This record gives sequence, structure tokens and C-alpha cells, in this order.
Amino acid sequence: MTQPTNSLAPEQHSITIAPMGSDADARAFKDLNLEWISALFTVEPADLALLDHPRRIVERGGQVLIARAGDAAVGCVAVVAEGHGLFELSKMAVSPRFQGRGIGRALVRAALDHARELGATSVFLESNATLVPAVHLYEALGFVHVPPAELRPTPYSRADVFMRYDFPIA
Repeated sequence: MTQPTNSLAPEQHSITIAPMGSDADARAFKDLNLEWISALFTVEPADLALLDHPRRIVERGGQVLIARAGDAAVGCVAVVAEGHGLFELSKMAVSPRFQGRGIGRALVRAALDHARELGATSVFLESNATLVPAVHLYEALGFVHVPPAELRPTPYSRADVFMRYDFPIA
């Protein structure tokens, strides 16, 4: 599943987004996330549960998407199945060298498209208020802030922003 990149700057038309397909993709998913999490926060057991075993996300009905510039993995996001049409947008990361180029936006759009294909009625996420560009991106793409009590209990001590995207009923 290669996503069109029309929303990216002209110099970024070589960015492709596709499902994780190799051990190298699984490693990139982990490395990209550990880079930003360890720089800003503490890596928590819930992080490692996903990052050490990304194939479980797929086995349980979700997907890991990898953004590439040529052959290099430069971003990623997970769509984690929670059951009953509910999915979590999780572990989105873009390499610092590629930030500010629309890759995060393309990843979230691809994740929402994929969640819809999997039968999602709603997608939630947990973030942190210090990640201002990410929170603004989610808001711009239609996520709304919700009280944490509306979601499952969070496994992350850093989570203080809770958002949901509800798909229109067809």
C-alpha cells in the first residue's frame, strides 16, 4: 500500500508509505521511536511491549506503516487493534532529519485510511502536551480532545493528551 504523496512538498515526492514487510522495517520502527522517546521522556515497559514485538500488532489485526525516502526508513506509525471497531494510533515517529516536510501528516492520513479499511469506527491516541507540533497535527486532521476517562486506562506515565477521531457513519 503505497500512499500518494501529493500533500508533501515537491522535493518529497519520493516518500512512500507501506506496511512493515521485513525485519529491517521492524528494527526501523523500534529505532525511530526510541530516538524521540529517549530524547524527551523515559522509555516505559509499554513502549518496549510494542517496539520489541511489532509483528504482534499485525497478528492482532493492526498494522505498522513505514515511510521511506528511497530505501531509507524515515518515519513510522502503528495502527493497533483494540477490538469492536476501535483502534489506537501509536508510535508515530519521523526522523529528525526529515521533520517539517509533511511526512507526519502523510503517516497519520495513511494510518486513518488503513484503520478505515480494517473496519474502524474510531481511532484514539495518547500524547503529551510538550509535543505541540504533533498535537496541532492531530487537531488539524480531525482528532478531538477527550477526557482520559473516555478511553482505556493509559499505560504511559507521560500521557496527558487524549484524542479521538470518529469516522463518519456511511
